[in-house]
Amino acid sequence: MTETVKGPDNVELPSDPLADARLAAIVESSFDAIISKDLDSVIQTWNPAATRLFGYSAEEAVGRSITMLIPTHLHDEETDIISRIKRGERVESVETIRCRKDGSLVHISITVSPIRDRKGVIVGASKVARDISTSKESERRIRLLLREINHRVKNQFAVINSIIRETAKATADPKAFETTLRNRILALARSHDLLVSSEWSGASLAELIQHQLEPYGHEEQVALDGDPVLLRPNAVQNLGMAFHELGTNSAKYGALSGESGQVSVNWTVEREENGQEMFVISWNESVPGLEAEPSQTPQRRGFGSVVLLRVAPQSLGGSATMERGEGRVTWRLRAPLEGVLDTQDEDEHATPAQA
Repeated sequence: MTETVKGPDNVELPSDPLADARLAAIVESSFDAIISKDLDSVIQTWNPAATRLFGYSAEEAVGRSITMLIPTHLHDEETDIISRIKRGERVESVETIRCRKDGSLVHISITVSPIRDRKGVIVGASKVARDISTSKESERRIRLLLREINHRVKNQFAVINSIIRETAKATADPKAFETTLRNRILALARSHDLLVSSEWSGASLAELIQHQLEPYGHEEQVALDGDPVLLRPNAVQNLGMAFHELGTNSAKYGALSGESGQVSVNWTVEREENGQEMFVISWNESVPGLEAEPSQTPQRRGFGSVVLLRVAPQSLGGSATMERGEGRVTWRLRAPLEGVLDTQDEDEHATPAQA
């Protein structure tokens, strides 16, 4: 049976118990917090989702002021909301911050609407609150990533400018300059691709070496020896440049220029007497029958040597050496561990010293 009551201007309004029950069921099962309050901001109803979001049970919340959820510096929000509700306005999709029972803060989106009695008089407000913490965290991460990318792009421009300048100094022939410059920028791009794929968190050392040596082929002549390690972004860029120069010279004059040479790259962690951990990486080429020393070529006296002996080691706070003998080339870099590796997850990225 449907009852009727008098609304504004004596208009008859239906009162349907079944509809009321359905509405109550919707409120109870909603994933959003649904709260009603009177015009004095005192909580009147509190659904289960509100308990999940704010931590208070209905027994703890009903009868208390809604301001228990509002940080002190945001109390003016409630004053403004009540003023608008009294004027019959709705408050739509406001993003704000509220307090949980345990004192933690939560980002929410709220919609507030007037509640009218059977006569149409505004007697309170209903609030629907949705947790937007996940989307806020995503926005924060995107902003951080954009700032990091902006910083990296500026840094890349500076590196490219340096590459152009130093390559021009060592290369007189225009065609050779174009080829060398293109290859160096492509090497920089390969390191950049690894950083982008990891959201600038770093890159695997083994993967970096493989990417930089891929253009020269002869993969079967290259051996890598070392535990899985994750390089910091700065190390990815600078070691990437170093391995490009080593690979280029090896393909022209050394082990990767024929079928008989071998390249071995190994890395480890050594502890000094003062307790400081040092990351050590060595590039070793053996080329049976090679008579001419790479040091006699123009490439070895140019930008490549600058990268290997000055740019890469100094950027990592370390030092490097280059040794050449009959049929062999050895480049060795030694730098503080914390400047080279991302050691946040020691279990996943164990170094030899930790294994």
